Amino acid sequence: MKPREEIFDLYWKFAAWRQEVFFRRIKNESPPPWTDDPIMQTYKFCNAYRASDRVSQYLIRDVIYRGSQNEEEVLFRILLFKIFNKIETWQYLERELGTVELSGFKFNVYSKLLQKAMDAGRVIYTSAYMSCATKAYGYHKKHENHLALIEEMLEDRLVDKITQAKSLEEVFQAIAKYRLLGKFMAYQLATDINYSEIIDFDEDTFTVAGPGAERGISKCFSDRCGKSNADIIRWMTENQKAQFSRLEIDFQDLWGRPLKAIDCQNLFCEVDKYCRVAHPELTSNRTKIKAKFSPTPQLIEYFYPPKWGINDRVKETLAQRLPAAEPSDQSVGVQGEKRKGKKEKGKEPVELSGEQSGNSQSSKRRRRTPKGEQPKDDSHQPVSAN
Repeated sequence: MKPREEIFDLYWKFAAWRQEVFFRRIKNESPPPWTDDPIMQTYKFCNAYRASDRVSQYLIRDVIYRGSQNEEEVLFRILLFKIFNKIETWQYLERELGTVELSGFKFNVYSKLLQKAMDAGRVIYTSAYMSCATKAYGYHKKHENHLALIEEMLEDRLVDKITQAKSLEEVFQAIAKYRLLGKFMAYQLATDINYSEIIDFDEDTFTVAGPGAERGISKCFSDRCGKSNADIIRWMTENQKAQFSRLEIDFQDLWGRPLKAIDCQNLFCEVDKYCRVAHPELTSNRTKIKAKFSPTPQLIEYFYPPKWGINDRVKETLAQRLPAAEPSDQSVGVQGEKRKGKKEKGKEPVELSGEQSGNSQSSKRRRRTPKGEQPKDDSHQPVSAN
């Protein structure tokens, strides 16, 4: 592979900058925007770790690990939440129904409730990524086709196919066979299900690049030398330690958890966005960043899959946080291209040989939880970040 050195290095720098912003924010070390990088001050970027984003946090804390841990129930909640991928839609359904559970899932009831919300001017879908909107199930309304998709998955006993899968790729394949789900959406769903106790596979064993990641890869590399998108993402995952060391970047990981394939995939997407402003000469079919940065007033109760074993360390970090700082016009926090005591670039040229690769972990066997039983591992109570 032949990298564009400046953009390739930017990938690692951006990961470190975004993670610094994350920790500055949750520790209340400074007021918004937690960085002096003008692009990051102006535009919205996802976290370096997918599981730290607001919607993923809500999914993990309030959808997956709150309520019955019966495998069918958990899968139903994940599918329903992720098809719309909007916190406000889930909260609306909870208010209207009292509780969201499999026994109460009736097509007509859910269809009418969602139509009622749209008639009232509510937006029920996220803008983060667009779900397919064809009439695959014969309905004229997008939400009705998606409800029919969930019905088919449940009737088809998708839960059995997932629990019998021997790899994350097999989970992906089981999901990708359904109508309205492209490869990228199927990969996202497989990752979300892997956050639960239904399965437990190493995220590094399988990956699918989305459209944004494909653009980011094209900007980072002038020549792939025959490598696929998945090959490149895996290389980044396996070589992250060596690359941070080469650039003398002290990367703050997620309480001991390194970047996984899903995170490196997402980072390519975010670097593509960043380059639209920082390096507009690298053209693609996207030229602007739509979402502007605006600090959300809602504080996140950070909570990760207990099987990761990091929630106790999350609690310790949040227990040391400072009182909330008042907003300021002064820029503070993350430095731009240079850091005090750090070199902008390493002395050694970028080497993309397999010799730098670390040892990728093998796929783990899935974890099974008896019906109705809460998983046993780490701390299971959501952690307040306010």
